[in-house]
Amino acid sequence: MRPDGRQPDQLRPYTFERGFAKFAEGSCLLKLGDTHMLVTATVEERVPPFLKGKGQGWVTAEYSMLPRSGRQRNNRDLMKPNGRSMEIQRLIGRALRAVVDLEALGERTITIDCDAIRADGGTRCASITAAYVALYDALEHLKGKRLIKKDVLKDQIAAISVGIYRNTEVLDLNYDEDSVAETDMNVVMTGSGKFVEVQGTAEGEPFAADELGRMLKLAKTGCDELFAAQREALGL
Repeated sequence: MRPDGRQPDQLRPYTFERGFAKFAEGSCLLKLGDTHMLVTATVEERVPPFLKGKGQGWVTAEYSMLPRSGRQRNNRDLMKPNGRSMEIQRLIGRALRAVVDLEALGERTITIDCDAIRADGGTRCASITAAYVALYDALEHLKGKRLIKKDVLKDQIAAISVGIYRNTEVLDLNYDEDSVAETDMNVVMTGSGKFVEVQGTAEGEPFAADELGRMLKLAKTGCDELFAAQREALGL
């Protein structure tokens, strides 16, 4: 039995709220159980120095957790992100760039800010899933201003955690499960069913190939449900 009574293949209850941040070009508040992520997308008419004059844009991300988003207070990243935040925001940026046509974006940067308001496991995955909705709306903003002419997004992107908890493969681990799971894995997928990133670690007993296969199948089930929820939130 899972701590919250869910079935092994069941996501936590979720809601997507578009346009939560009034002044951002795109934003989304994703509530996934007790993990609440606020993600905004900001458009700037510039690119990093290494891309100047190359005719393409850039998508990057920043990630942080509010001081009491979790069970204990964490310090603000006032000067620079800590190692965990840096690793997560690089993951978010890589995931989004996998489905973005950077040449079609033109020489501009979209910065995705991901802030955990409430953290109960799976914040990096929730960030990626909400970021797709925020990014979509930011690109629609650019289309409305006739600043881009081609479709920039090549596919959907979403992410979910899977793991082995009490010798059972489970989907979408919350903190109580994640903190004691035998295996914890984050899976990033495209809407066409391809994998962008798989981050998995055996915290105790190593996992076998057949267990890995079952976890990846669970991840696809979860991502497929989230893809449908993204489309519904966007009215697609």
